[in-house]
Amino acid sequence: MPAGLKKHFNFEISQYQSNLQKRDFKSSWNYLERAHILGQSYPLEHSKVHWLMLKEGFRRKSLKEILGQFLRLLTGGFKSLINLVPIGNTGGANVAPLKVMEIPYDLKMILTKYLS
Repeated sequence: MPAGLKKHFNFEISQYQSNLQKRDFKSSWNYLERAHILGQSYPLEHSKVHWLMLKEGFRRKSLKEILGQFLRLLTGGFKSLINLVPIGNTGGANVAPLKVMEIPYDLKMILTKYLS
């Protein structure tokens, strides 16, 4: 992951952690989804987000999220290696694993800057 993009990825992760500590679970999840969009093309970052989403599944006691994230952990990093990731996918079990989604404008600008 390019250093500039990594800075933005880490910001989203730090916002996730900050909102989680505040018990603002909706916002914390939103930041994880944003981190997923930024990191899904990179195996380590992609897997890190799915690991955090799996932990969220346990925190929520959501069997759907736990199973969904377990499967994504098994395949996500590999799909990043072979560049088979669905662009814009937010990574949660509420979204089909291969669904391409629109990227929020601010994230699209970040990705354009670092992936051009």
